[in-house]
Amino acid sequence: MNLTLAQLSQARAQWKWRGQERPPFAVKPSADQISVWDFPRPPEIVRENREIIVMWGKLEVARTNASWVVRETSHPPTFYIPMSNVKIALLQSAGDGSFCEWKGPAKYWHLVSNSDKLSSVAWSYPSPLSGAEQLAECIAFYAKDLDCWVGGAKVKPQGGGFYGGWITPDLAGPFKGDPGSGGW
Repeated sequence: MNLTLAQLSQARAQWKWRGQERPPFAVKPSADQISVWDFPRPPEIVRENREIIVMWGKLEVARTNASWVVRETSHPPTFYIPMSNVKIALLQSAGDGSFCEWKGPAKYWHLVSNSDKLSSVAWSYPSPLSGAEQLAECIAFYAKDLDCWVGGAKVKPQGGGFYGGWITPDLAGPFKGDPGSGGW
């Protein structure tokens, strides 16, 4: 799916909250937290040095200290792991995709091991838009059916089924994907 420049501009312009101010319903972060409402839009992509681990039951899928994290207003961060730190043999193309107005066309992946399969549990941006080039050789995982850790903290999945952010104790929300968050 490719959008025209006008469609892309329209999709990017729809967002009211862009990280310059917190909405009145935002949770005030404690001293050891950061608010997802302080993250910018368009999102920032920064290097993450904390250890990231993705487990499928007892099977290690990925481990790295060199991921990229995408931080976008109202969303818990999404961690993109270099493909070189992923057990590639477990990945199978899902054959479908979507489009992000900030990152570009996404490709989805299944995890497969013997007769076990998790459908569309990961995604990547093989040909990202300008500004998201760091993600080209990386993959992100939905935490819903996996056990994932950031710096030793077990993550909770972002709500809503579509979004792939990882919620850690150092974040204050509420988070996009929670009930009633459709207009954020």
